[in-house]
Amino acid sequence: MMFSFTSFDISLRLTLANNRVSRRCRSSRICSSESVKLFEASHRKEASERGNKHDNRSTRGNTVPGTATMDNERRMREREGTSKHDKRSNINIGKSGRVAMDDDDVVLRIPSSGIAPPEGSHTPLVSALKASAAQDDAATFHFPGHNRGRAAPSSLTQLIGIRPFLHDLPELPELDNLFAPEGPILDAQLHAAKLFGSSETWFLVGGTTCGIQTAIMATCSPGDFLILPRNSHISAISAMVLSGALPKYIIPDYDSSWDITGGITPTQVECAIKELEKVGQKAAAVFVTSPTYHGICSNLSEISRLCHSYKIPLIVDEAHGAHLGFHPLLPASALQQGADLAVQSTHKVLCSLTQSSMLHISGSLVDRERICRCLQTLQSTSPSYLLLASLDAARAQISENPETIFSKALELAVEVTDLIKEIPGISVLERQRFSSFLAMDPLRLTIGVWQLGLSGYEADEILYRDYGVVSELVDTRSMTFAINLGTCREHTLRLVSGIKDLSANYIPTQGAEEERMENNSSHPPFVDSKMWLSPREAFFARKKRVSIEDSIGEICGELICPYPPGIPVMIPGEIVTQRALDYLLHVKMEGAVISGASDPLLSSMIVCNV
Repeated sequence: MMFSFTSFDISLRLTLANNRVSRRCRSSRICSSESVKLFEASHRKEASERGNKHDNRSTRGNTVPGTATMDNERRMREREGTSKHDKRSNINIGKSGRVAMDDDDVVLRIPSSGIAPPEGSHTPLVSALKASAAQDDAATFHFPGHNRGRAAPSSLTQLIGIRPFLHDLPELPELDNLFAPEGPILDAQLHAAKLFGSSETWFLVGGTTCGIQTAIMATCSPGDFLILPRNSHISAISAMVLSGALPKYIIPDYDSSWDITGGITPTQVECAIKELEKVGQKAAAVFVTSPTYHGICSNLSEISRLCHSYKIPLIVDEAHGAHLGFHPLLPASALQQGADLAVQSTHKVLCSLTQSSMLHISGSLVDRERICRCLQTLQSTSPSYLLLASLDAARAQISENPETIFSKALELAVEVTDLIKEIPGISVLERQRFSSFLAMDPLRLTIGVWQLGLSGYEADEILYRDYGVVSELVDTRSMTFAINLGTCREHTLRLVSGIKDLSANYIPTQGAEEERMENNSSHPPFVDSKMWLSPREAFFARKKRVSIEDSIGEICGELICPYPPGIPVMIPGEIVTQRALDYLLHVKMEGAVISGASDPLLSSMIVCNV
């Protein structure tokens, strides 16, 4: 069905433009009618000057042909006001929400869908927040209760000062609306989409957890199957509770020497798809974690090609990979490899505030309107503008020098890795340990200490206590260190010094290593787990508490995992196994923090009473 460009369409576009100007007028105190006249005159002038000039590629580099790059080209023409028609004919209304016409028409888009970012403001949301907070003479009768810092708790102002409170503002008109963005939030998201090579990007204030839940809910309905690795983050499990999706688990690669799980392979994904086909089912989506917490990257190019051959969308938990694709030494990003949805923790390796993330979409397999509905359901209706502005700022920081910004961090990573490799009794995790995978993130350094007769928890405590070295992740046999834009050489040398002293001062006692190896299985703790109830069924089932000894063979009613990394050992709906229970007790004894267990001592457990 084709649409013509009617007077209603013109009126709609002008109305949206006028509304946008009016919303921004509050901060500048310009009369709305005069602003509209200025806006229309400026818009006509820009269109005349720019003509058909547009940016024809994503900043990040190679994207999947025909998706993000082509979308960004068309959006740039629309945003610039050019009268050039879209020359691709016979385009239908797709799930992305785009309305397309034939050659003699122009493209009309809903304002919340992606269009090219405006020229001028490098950080539109940061600038809007700064301008709004600058109105120090305003008589303010809005939330939050500290009223722009006037009533800020002294204990907190002594810690962080007064300025964060000045910018801790609510949804004022000039600051835009996260759920119907027309102003600075939309502009900031468009800048991010251009940088990361997506067709559209959404800012998240509920972390990557919110993004993963959104991605799964937007692709899976109750009773649909989701293919995912068994070592997925707990947010994927909670998403299945919310959506009613049924898991089709893939057991990932596992290295018992390190007690570390890797990613999943294209062959495993294809086997899972075909196993579902044999019983008359089709996966609604495939979910992959890449890179893993330890930096192990799956072959997303092959997995995406495979998924798309079956018309199945690929969701990538890229929480640890927002920096990927920005340097030749870094692996390609999920979007560059064809992912349909990618969720990134911008606050991890990049520099936004903790809890802020981004959700990116590419291609047409996923309904963007359903994404929006899910975000409206899951995100807070009172988003922190400090978090949102930090996403805008982090994006701008990368945009300044996207091809070189990680050069220093990579140099430090190579140097510290080479130095630690020379230390006796210390192992460094390298890609060869997981030969089925094409790449590892060079900014993630994992070192093994089992040859010293130490657990990762013991070594971590020594490094922190004696050398002031703080790691990112601790496991039973290793520690992981994240190298980022803020890492300095002084700190990497301190890490090397601490590891050298560990090597010199701790010699394993006779039989200590053999005893530790006996406690390590050649399989991950969840390899023999079997699902009896779906995660949703188990979540709402009646529960009872039993002793830990009596839990074997019962249906687990809790989501129990060592945290970090937040990978569940026991999932509601699965049968409690001796292997999983032994592993939990072992890592707890080694010093791990167990999350999700109602009994922190693990002397009892909640099971389903069915």
